[in-house]
Amino acid sequence: MSVKAMEDLTATVPADDFHALEEKIYRTIELLKEAREAKAAAERTAARLREQLDGRDDQSQSLRAENVALRREREEVRTRVEKMLKQIEALTQEESGG
Repeated sequence: MSVKAMEDLTATVPADDFHALEEKIYRTIELLKEAREAKAAAERTAARLREQLDGRDDQSQSLRAENVALRREREEVRTRVEKMLKQIEALTQEESGG
């Protein structure tokens, strides 16, 4: 806005109204700054939470793999124990029958 246009505006607008408008503009600028800071903080928080979530996804996958391995191992142990029990039973039957 040119200086002449500003002078014309201030000449037609009472000083109190102009002062009130000026205060509202400064307050709006402050609110905009605060909103931008809040947005930046929210974006940082979201990024941190995404990283935590990714870490937990990795941990979850690791735990699932470990669970599968432990179940497989349990089945192998069960099979071996059943085999030993059958051998013991066979020996016991031979001794009692023979």
